[in-house]
Amino acid sequence: METPIQRRHLLLGVAATAMGACSPGAADASEAQYAASPFRRISDVEWRRRLDDASWRVLRHESTERPFTSPLNDEHRRGTFSCKGCGLALFQSRWKYDSGTGWPSFHTAIRENIGTKTDFAIGIPRTEYHCARCLGHQGHLFDDGPRPTGKRYCNNGVALTFTPA
Repeated sequence: METPIQRRHLLLGVAATAMGACSPGAADASEAQYAASPFRRISDVEWRRRLDDASWRVLRHESTERPFTSPLNDEHRRGTFSCKGCGLALFQSRWKYDSGTGWPSFHTAIRENIGTKTDFAIGIPRTEYHCARCLGHQGHLFDDGPRPTGKRYCNNGVALTFTPA
């Protein structure tokens, strides 16, 4: 039996997947330290060669994976979650929690490694976040998370790698 939040996030995930990509928007200035990153000069063709299909669609074309499909939902070991595109550390495992949405969720991120922009893909404004180094789409940020931050970084599992401590 689905909870109301699971049902809502399932519908949002389906809508986002159907619409394909987020609307273009300016990324915020917090990623300026990575402006000269060689990862930003990689062509879409080269990204396509480097990534599997699902990761390429999410990271490079802002798609959304289906909820409850990522093995990282069940990852509970100590370690670090990093961008699958460039390897930049984004989250520590102690910040991960089960949001019930079907995507790996975190209440805190390594802020200097995250950039944001406004996304209107489903018709309402949301905060999209991405890897600050390679600009790979990760997911969306919501204000319905647990303490201590009240934030929920709702991440696509195919956009991450996990390295145990």
